[in-house]
Amino acid sequence: MTSRDAIDVRPITETEIPDWIRALNTGFLRSPAVSEREIADRGSYIVPDRTLGAFDGDRCVATFRSFPQELTAVGGAPVPADAISNVTVTATHRRRGLLTRMMATDLAAAKERGDVVATLIAAEYPIYGRYGFGPATTAVEWTVEVPRTGLDRRWSGPADGGRIDLVEGEDVRKAGPGLHERLRRVQPGAVSRDERWWQANTGALTLDRAPWTEPFYAVYRSADGEIEGLVSYESDDNWGAVKQPLNTATVNWLIAVTPAAERALWQYLCSIDWIAGVKTGWRAPDDLMPHFLPDPRAARLTTQADWLWVRILDVVRALEARTYGVSGALVLEVTDRDGLSAGRYRLDAGPDGASCAPTAQDAELTLDVGELASLWLGDESAVRRAALGRVREERAGAASVADALLRTSRRPWCPDIF
Repeated sequence: MTSRDAIDVRPITETEIPDWIRALNTGFLRSPAVSEREIADRGSYIVPDRTLGAFDGDRCVATFRSFPQELTAVGGAPVPADAISNVTVTATHRRRGLLTRMMATDLAAAKERGDVVATLIAAEYPIYGRYGFGPATTAVEWTVEVPRTGLDRRWSGPADGGRIDLVEGEDVRKAGPGLHERLRRVQPGAVSRDERWWQANTGALTLDRAPWTEPFYAVYRSADGEIEGLVSYESDDNWGAVKQPLNTATVNWLIAVTPAAERALWQYLCSIDWIAGVKTGWRAPDDLMPHFLPDPRAARLTTQADWLWVRILDVVRALEARTYGVSGALVLEVTDRDGLSAGRYRLDAGPDGASCAPTAQDAELTLDVGELASLWLGDESAVRRAALGRVREERAGAASVADALLRTSRRPWCPDIF
């Protein structure tokens, strides 16, 4: 067995991209075969000094990649984020600290660059808390029983003067980026999308390992003709055993910047001939969708899971970036075993803004940096975390003060996986 010290963890070179992809595919249990097309595609967008590999001799045995991202804080301010993806360790090299070394390298560089947070989508829950990440958003999926809604028999179009039109991928590439920017300016937890995202999700960019099937695209236009919503969806072909169409429409993604657009798109999906069920795709846990249906019970919650994980790199900038609905002050003792964000900080916040600074005052609430991340976007309760023993009150009532300051009326949501 090769010793830990003999395994080299470093940024990859251009000539090592094929071996890095092979290790990535192996770690994700995909065919390890690497095509020239995949090499060209990866090489077109990876950032070389942010694409790490662990090498046992000439063979890549672990992978890690990060890229620039913006994350929307409570109140709509974008904060620079270090987005982490493509994390694998080959099965032959587990339990040797390779992920720890790659993570430490990347987070130190992100801190030096001035990123406020790091972000990722965790495939497995127990892994990333070790590195100061905390689950910051939740995602859910509903399955709608269309016949219970009655929309398949009664709905003929939006009642507000708007309209639904089917469009093509080219139309989505034109209208989608601006619409998404409008959404993420008001949606805490949302992240930026680059041009490649729109190409990959509309068929302009396809890969051998992910065969492309053209979906349907529908757009909602308000009464004055402005595009306020878009949806991408697919349908299966299920006639059951009774020679009756029992198809399911599966939503790939749906974005809407007004409740009217959201209502119209969901009701449209439930009105399509031959569609007996609608799978909503990943939505916010307090999404309005069920209540847009005449019978909200027609929407059955089928999946609920943690989604976006956040690691705070700069406590001061993170707490000053977001808004607060009430006025108050709180002294936080933030622990961080990696030393990137540890310290004692006083937060003074209110509707007109916030200031945060290191302080020597006595701490009122002690928490790990991962717990602070779970509270920062407003989705979690400090009182609840204190009951679980994950937050400690140094002054009675401090957790309630934290909830009054940090919790939000609507829950954060990240529409993306990366």
